[in-house]
Amino acid sequence: MTAWIILPISLAAFNQQPDCVSFKATPPRLFGIFLFPGPGGPRISLMTAWIILPVSLAAFSITGIWIVYAMAVTNHHVCPVENWSYNETCSEQKAEPGFPKTCCTIQDIPLISKCGSYPPESCLFSLIGNVGALMVVMVCLLRYAQIIEHSHHCWTNTSGLVTGFTNAVGLVMVGNFQVDHAKTLHYVGAGVAFPAGILFVCLQCVLTYRVAVTPLDYLMAHVRVALSSVSLIALILSGAFFIHESYFLQHAAAICEWVFTVLILVFYGTFTYEFGSVTRETLMAGLQKNFPLGDGVSRELKTPGRSSTTSTQLNCMPENIAML
Repeated sequence: MTAWIILPISLAAFNQQPDCVSFKATPPRLFGIFLFPGPGGPRISLMTAWIILPVSLAAFSITGIWIVYAMAVTNHHVCPVENWSYNETCSEQKAEPGFPKTCCTIQDIPLISKCGSYPPESCLFSLIGNVGALMVVMVCLLRYAQIIEHSHHCWTNTSGLVTGFTNAVGLVMVGNFQVDHAKTLHYVGAGVAFPAGILFVCLQCVLTYRVAVTPLDYLMAHVRVALSSVSLIALILSGAFFIHESYFLQHAAAICEWVFTVLILVFYGTFTYEFGSVTRETLMAGLQKNFPLGDGVSRELKTPGRSSTTSTQLNCMPENIAML
């Protein structure tokens, strides 16, 4: 006997119409673990594991860059973010081990890039950039396939995929070319990653409204608009302050850069809301859009009793669902 174990995060899962026949008609928002019958007992569906990806991206990257910052402060490579006092030059007197620097110059402003310029924190910074870029690519691919599954074949979705990939390329460059050792390449990477990142979140706001069905969908769209708006303001202020030689404005630019980065990562984390409904058909929708499969494969996917039927039962037959 088939067993379903789910934790819904939206009342939409209980308000399905009796004639619901597909995910596209009334997309539910399910968030949890599903058990399917199999040899030796029930097995866990790996598709629902995709809900972990956006949260992992946000948690891993945000935690990682703050660890990099803490290491840089401890190793006296930058000054703490709460320090607003800077000097033209500093004496050779070293700060006490384990304590922040007491004399700071403009070279010690805690920009994210400066925090990851010197070992050992530069090693972790590169790792975060590479792993984070890979996770960004995966999130963008899944989101692209999900929108296609909603039958929304539009330039906005394609542009979102392209800008997401561009953002990932910029992250790799920023993470692997430290600003104090390969300044030109680092700034090229930052010039690619930051604008692409803000454009990606803006496009995703449009797509979120376009596919919204339930009040909770629209609430998520409002949250994303707020995140992207503050991120855009922070990015503009960071660039405007950074070009000045004032210590105060340079420090303000660093704070705005941190705000922008954290908010963009939080935005990526919000995709957990949609990824709870990712199925095999979601992945196939993205593949068939770009790499059309043969009729035999399409018929196999649509054969009753196979995965498409399972997906329909999962999303549109609440009478088979038991809430744990």
